[in-house]
Amino acid sequence: MSIVLDGSNGVTFPNGSNPQAAPSKVLQVVNATFNTQTTTSSTSFVSSYLTATITPLFSTSKILVLMNNASAISSTSYVGVATIYRNSTNLGNGNGGMTFSGTSQDSSMFMQVLDSPATTSATTYTAYIRTNNASGTYYFGDSIGGIYMASQVTLLEIAQ
Repeated sequence: MSIVLDGSNGVTFPNGSNPQAAPSKVLQVVNATFNTQTTTSSTSFVSSYLTATITPLFSTSKILVLMNNASAISSTSYVGVATIYRNSTNLGNGNGGMTFSGTSQDSSMFMQVLDSPATTSATTYTAYIRTNNASGTYYFGDSIGGIYMASQVTLLEIAQ
């Protein structure tokens, strides 16, 4: 049995009958794990190691971005801020910022965003970080006893 598509009327998938086109279905998952660290004293956002790339199958898809790691700040006087960028666009304007009560406190950091990139081109999501004061140091991807704790980024393409 063969299927012939002439393209004169386009190609559509009926909702619910094709698992790749049914709304709210996960089409693909990209996951990356890191054991590293980015430190900064910058008050402007700088790129971190926490990054992954996905190529959406459909331009109508949404991408659910999940990022987690352990972080620390050098003193209670300072604040570390993290956000998610799609390529060069800041999606969160600093959502995921952290404050700590104690010197060099470790904390788990989790960020998520549901994005609509409207493309089928390769799209990169990266955590960017900064501090509120150049005298403070933000340790993104903290270590305990010299062993870096695993950080993860997961990208899920969701059909619409």
